Amino acid sequence: MTRYFKQAWGSIRKQPLLSIVSIAGTALAIFLIMIIVMIDEVKVTPFAPESNRSRWLVQTGASIGNKEWGSTPDSNSSNGGMSYETIRRTFYEMKLPEAVGAFTWSNTESHLSVPGKTSFGAERKDTDHGFWKVMDFTFISGHPYDEADVESGRQVAVISESLARRLFDTTDCEGREFSIDHVPYRVSGVVKDVSNLTTHAAADLWVPLTSNGTDRFTWCSYMGSLCCIIVAPDKADFPAIRDEYNKVWDRFEAEIAESGWEFYRRQRPYDQFTSINVRAANMEPDMAGVRRHNLLVYAILLLIPAINLSSMTQSRLRHRREEIGVRRAFGATRVAIMSEIFIESLIITIIAGIMGLLLSLAFIFLGGKSVLAGGADVTGLSLGMVFNAGVFGTALLFCFLMNLISATVPSLQASRTNIVNALTGDKK
Repeated sequence: MTRYFKQAWGSIRKQPLLSIVSIAGTALAIFLIMIIVMIDEVKVTPFAPESNRSRWLVQTGASIGNKEWGSTPDSNSSNGGMSYETIRRTFYEMKLPEAVGAFTWSNTESHLSVPGKTSFGAERKDTDHGFWKVMDFTFISGHPYDEADVESGRQVAVISESLARRLFDTTDCEGREFSIDHVPYRVSGVVKDVSNLTTHAAADLWVPLTSNGTDRFTWCSYMGSLCCIIVAPDKADFPAIRDEYNKVWDRFEAEIAESGWEFYRRQRPYDQFTSINVRAANMEPDMAGVRRHNLLVYAILLLIPAINLSSMTQSRLRHRREEIGVRRAFGATRVAIMSEIFIESLIITIIAGIMGLLLSLAFIFLGGKSVLAGGADVTGLSLGMVFNAGVFGTALLFCFLMNLISATVPSLQASRTNIVNALTGDKK
């Protein structure tokens, strides 16, 4: 392998301009692909407090229709969050999940205040007690509110460490009181700040959904403002949990049939990858279409530079015709010639790929963080959110594919070089 590295380095030194253009073109292609991969990866990679994403089944809303509307699964349906009563009669009835948590899909801007300080706004999320089992927040002090707190509607709150410092100038504030929209609440616990790149956990404070009337917000008794996440003991349990889910919902829908309302399940609940790629709540998920789109984008980003690399590889090999002719004259086989050229090209491609990967990480951390959050400022970004073994493996795979596309034809042509023509310098 050392010999191949020396040959690749010699090829770069002999034709520096062509080599620089080749490496830069490959690096740019890998850079663009990895930015796309990282944008998707940060939405599915498990990281605290959403460390269980790989075991999630997510239902961010429901679709409902009524016979009087002439509703069908394809038309005249209403879509949105679920009521607390619906969640209690369905998700809470399930036995197989490790945990079930309900919470508001969108956060509420609340005004907070303590005596002696000016009030200010913060993002509030309303949750049940199961939310703290679905997520794995790191508590700096105190503890989450429990089932008894939720059932009794106690006005307690878990707050982030930055919010604790803003309110009380310390994170050691369990039991202290502050006002949320002029209603007194007591601090139950303080957690480490949460990145806004989390899809469901992010907020500044979390309160029981029964403490402010969220549990009572509903229309038609079944729809409201809540979504739900199921945590499976293992990803292999998804089929069994979906089967139980369907049985529970069959029973629930039979109970409400006389009211004229009907739910359209649309393959819910979704795993995390499907959940982030559902185009609209009133449409069936088209994951085959999502994958085709992704493959098309990757193919375009790979194919264009690969064509350029192929022509540059051919140009480099034209300068090595005599060398190839001598090697063929001394008994080198076509397979050996092809293998060496292919490996040399792969080494150069991997070097360029690593450069592209490093450029993508530098771009994300030094000024491009907002691309991960659709233009919004990003908080709490860490390397583990965007870079892991999967991302590195993806980069190497794209390097290999680009090398396969760009080096196959030139190496095949070089292996068929006529020995006499190569030694005499004949270009034919």
